[in-house]
Amino acid sequence: MSRIFPDPRTASPDGLLAVGGDLSVPMLLEAYDHGIFPWYTRRPVRWWSPDPRCVVDPERLHVSKRLAWTLRRGTFSVTWNREFRQVMKQCGAQREDGTWIVPSMIDAYVKLHDAGHAHSIEIWHEGALAGGLYGVQRGAAFMGESMFHRVTDASKVALVMAVRQLFAAGVQLFDVQFLTEHLASLGAYEISRDEYLSRLATARIERVVLPWAVEPTGAA
Repeated sequence: MSRIFPDPRTASPDGLLAVGGDLSVPMLLEAYDHGIFPWYTRRPVRWWSPDPRCVVDPERLHVSKRLAWTLRRGTFSVTWNREFRQVMKQCGAQREDGTWIVPSMIDAYVKLHDAGHAHSIEIWHEGALAGGLYGVQRGAAFMGESMFHRVTDASKVALVMAVRQLFAAGVQLFDVQFLTEHLASLGAYEISRDEYLSRLATARIERVVLPWAVEPTGAA
């Protein structure tokens, strides 16, 4: 049970659990440890725990023939944690209906990144940033937050490579929050919040050191 947040199972039907608080590193870690994440466009901060929850894993990951050809062709190159802030900015910039990736969110997650708890994967094409995604790691759980593309298929490559490399490194749970048509086309699927919380409780206490992890520069 969280020391700060209400029981996630008491969230409203749309997933809203709590309002208020801050985006400090300890507050964010407490939230993610209990299946909760912030999502808002203006303060106060709103905290969510939706039911159902969307996840993706290697067994159900769908890679189309065309995408598999793109991956084999080597059109893109992949890095981790090279441009975390820029990946966040691009994820927010490409949303026509507005974004929750406001400056205060970017600053907060950069602090999480500097403390070694958040990671970005960057997809490069002809030397330029073509796509990517970012998320938060808690033990063997990775909570994907958002992704973007500037070049066709770059966000799909980001998700496929993230899933493959994270699970190869020991991750057991890859959360993508809400099911969208784009995520469904890649094999993402829904599970109940109860199942998600059970899997999260098991995964987050495992020790997984990612080979590309950032050396912490500040206290968590």
